[in-house]
Amino acid sequence: MGFSIALIVFSLLLMLLVLMHKGKGGGLSDMFGGGMQSSVGGSSVAERNLDRITVVLGLLWFACIIVLGILMKVNN
Repeated sequence: MGFSIALIVFSLLLMLLVLMHKGKGGGLSDMFGGGMQSSVGGSSVAERNLDRITVVLGLLWFACIIVLGILMKVNN
């Protein structure tokens, strides 16, 4: 039960983090004005940290899927 709740929370957070990323052109982030800004200096520290947080959360999400699959196999 705990892993199912964790999976739901991780999924929602992952969706939020992906939507927060700066768009490379055409996408959901352009709807909110993300495509109107030009990136002259490259990636900022905030963008790199957002990337790192997204990757870590994605790995936790994947691990939660694996654990849930193993638990379902053991219980049946």
